[in-house]
Amino acid sequence: MFWQEDDKPRSVEAPDDIVDLVFDIRCRELPVDHAHDLANAIRAHLPDIEQDERLGVHSIHLAGSQNGWERPDPSLGQRLILSRRTKLTLRVPKERLQEIEGALEGAQLDIGGCELTIGRAKQKKLSTQGTVFSRHVVLEPGEEVDENAFLQRIVSHLGERGIRVKKALCGKTTELAGPQGPIQTRSIMIASLSADESIQIQQQGIGPLRHMGCGIFIPHKGIDSVKKAEDDN
Repeated sequence: MFWQEDDKPRSVEAPDDIVDLVFDIRCRELPVDHAHDLANAIRAHLPDIEQDERLGVHSIHLAGSQNGWERPDPSLGQRLILSRRTKLTLRVPKERLQEIEGALEGAQLDIGGCELTIGRAKQKKLSTQGTVFSRHVVLEPGEEVDENAFLQRIVSHLGERGIRVKKALCGKTTELAGPQGPIQTRSIMIASLSADESIQIQQQGIGPLRHMGCGIFIPHKGIDSVKKAEDDN
């Protein structure tokens, strides 16, 4: 864990060169581990989604166990039951917005045997909030049992990009199904960022497999994000 107090941040407006494209969807249920199937289904409409590292596909996420509801167990073949408010979100460079919206609006996807229809989209700017969180960052060998090695790698990597990490906390590992077998990932929260640093991390992400929802950072209000991620997985 890294923890160092920060100065009061200045006010910054997020640029619109990379934004989130938030689609309405119609879908009753999805496999809990749907990242690979979702990426494959979208690839049929956006063939270069894996090659363009600026593109990211957020996993379709539901809240963790609460109010007597237990999150489905993927090992038992259980599925996520989606609400009408559930969205599909892609992180997209500005110059590809119209292309991607046109390619996906009205598309019908088969995601692990579940039908998902994509509706209209709205643009949403990235956040300037000083705390960001990723549910899945791909691990290097050994990091699944050594969280300090993972944390040090992330801190070093961001340092090379001019971001000095002051506060970071990683969560537990999660296994995702991949094309060549299981992929080990870990969640991480990074706090006390300047607005510029927060935007840069959201724009560039960390690590590979952005098309499977890995390395994508979203804003969060506080340190409880990692605990919530553990519940969610």
